[in-house]
Amino acid sequence: MIEVRIHGRGGQGAVTAAQLLAIAAFYDGKYAQAFPMFGVERRGAPATSFVRISDSPIHVREQIYNPDYVLVFDPLLVELADAKKGLKEEMVVNTNEKMEKGFCQDLTCKAMKIFGKPIINTLILGTFAGRTGVVSLEGLKKAIDQKFKGELAEKNKQAIEEAYNEAKS
Repeated sequence: MIEVRIHGRGGQGAVTAAQLLAIAAFYDGKYAQAFPMFGVERRGAPATSFVRISDSPIHVREQIYNPDYVLVFDPLLVELADAKKGLKEEMVVNTNEKMEKGFCQDLTCKAMKIFGKPIINTLILGTFAGRTGVVSLEGLKKAIDQKFKGELAEKNKQAIEEAYNEAKS
């Protein structure tokens, strides 16, 4: 089983990213679950979501304490939310700075070019898929088509593909 923890801020799309990742895994023929951890959530406050992906049914129903991977939307959350805690493999971090155990990309800059807004949730999923192969590019695109429509879906698929290809090279 692969476990992923996602750290973002309220309004950045961490919950949507978890849902999209689970849907993509489903399209890839795997079992998946996605769930957020809610506290006093408000725009800008730290928010955490979790995803489990497996080749067999998932019976565990608890937070993820020792994730294989961590996705970090805001680099300040690496320390503030202790994002490295329990990390087994690698973090994908939205930053242009280098980090230990972190694959770093400036996804905010890409998001501004594609969307005109600093929304990076689909970009970080493309990066994650390109780095790990946990889910396929096609699975992510199908998840986008399920969640979004029209021009928004097309822009998100473009974002995922660009991030995916950049992370693979």
